[in-house]
Amino acid sequence: MYHTETINNHTFRLRYLPGGIFDMGNERRGESPIHTVELSPFYIGEYLVTQALWKAVMGADNNPSRFIGDIRPIERVSWIDIVEGNQDGDDQPAFLQKLNEWTKNSRPRGYVYRLPTEAEWEYAARASEPYEYAGSDQLKEVGWFRENSHGETKAVGLKRPNGFLLYDMSGNVREWCMDKYSNSFYQECYDQGIVKDPLCDDKKARYRVRRGGSWLSYPQYCRVSYRLDWRPSRRLSDIGFRLVLAPVQR
Repeated sequence: MYHTETINNHTFRLRYLPGGIFDMGNERRGESPIHTVELSPFYIGEYLVTQALWKAVMGADNNPSRFIGDIRPIERVSWIDIVEGNQDGDDQPAFLQKLNEWTKNSRPRGYVYRLPTEAEWEYAARASEPYEYAGSDQLKEVGWFRENSHGETKAVGLKRPNGFLLYDMSGNVREWCMDKYSNSFYQECYDQGIVKDPLCDDKKARYRVRRGGSWLSYPQYCRVSYRLDWRPSRRLSDIGFRLVLAPVQR
């Protein structure tokens, strides 16, 4: 089941995920301990946000990407550009603010667009499959990374999807998540038992989570459990994002 939107003649869609219980994390440093998470249902973009979608929302002349192409992922956008807006005194509204204004009459009632939580992202990437990467144990089948990207992003959706029919979750560009990066959050969740819809957040967080590997990444950094921190103000050509549509209260 999908939810489809059209903005300025550009159509995109998100896939419905039923939620459920899964084991999050890995025994590697920074990804442990493995802990059990319960997620409510949500929608998530089948593709990374493209430059065409970014321009449809933000304006035809607004494209900060290094690698230009309407069906390539948007990159060189910061977490602040996406979530808060008005970075560096530029008086630019946030992408999510404008997107939610555009879709206020077409979104399901009580739902808003936002970034995925870290738990939602990993659940979507794993797709209840036992693979190291999102959809395969062979990264070249599902992702663009250092060894096959030729040093650039690629059009979205060219590689094989994972079990949830989501594309590019192990490569192309890394993906911003909503969460504050915390070395202790996994342990806190583990200590609580099964945690429902976890979110580690702080309005003044110095670092936010990014997931998924990129065209610049070595294979070990494209795994579904790999997590990395980055300053929310930074704009890099290997970081983009994917949309989630979920109830307001979450």
